[in-house]
Amino acid sequence: MPVGEPELVTNLEPRCPVILLLDTSGSMCGKPIEQLNTGIATFKQEIETDNMATLRVEVAIITFGSNVSMFQDFTTVDNFIISNLTANGNTPMGEAINYGLDVLEDRKQTYRNKGIQYYRPWVFLVTDGAPTDSWQNAAQRVRDGDQQKKHLFFVVGVQGADMNILSQIAPSNRPPLMLNGLDFKSMFQWISASVTQVSHSKPGGQQTTLPPMGWGQVSI
Repeated sequence: MPVGEPELVTNLEPRCPVILLLDTSGSMCGKPIEQLNTGIATFKQEIETDNMATLRVEVAIITFGSNVSMFQDFTTVDNFIISNLTANGNTPMGEAINYGLDVLEDRKQTYRNKGIQYYRPWVFLVTDGAPTDSWQNAAQRVRDGDQQKKHLFFVVGVQGADMNILSQIAPSNRPPLMLNGLDFKSMFQWISASVTQVSHSKPGGQQTTLPPMGWGQVSI
């Protein structure tokens, strides 16, 4: 998928790709989607305070509700145009995960074709429900890819999420987190701080120690 290629000619910095797989089903209507939009805006604002992260962190947003769609294709955060998500429809989570992982593999191939180094990609799945489609194959891809270091996959449940299914999707060494209330802002502050820290390291270097997670709890 030859997306954002002009950027890869003018900006040769290594890339830290981040994919947000966001549930925009009908149950997210009202306060949840409002707070999610606030969190995304916070993510952009905080990344932009760091010059290196602005050049290196790329974000793509994929939503799943009435359908699975690319809400924002990969771009560096300074070129990311904020527009509000809306909520409606079901929860085609399995399709969204498969689509997101396909998009990610395409993006990595684009980096390789352009001679751009990249960090291990980050993927965040955020949902307040349960899949309304087949998800088992997607879950296997998540776990296999994480084990093979193709990505770092995080699963976040919002109130109402089926944590039993999410625990079967999340990598075994990184169980799903239950968001504290609707504190999307703190979650995105943590994501921005973490990927900013990664963007200051050397691609393929030693593991980065991430900030403490104060925005969620592991569901037991």
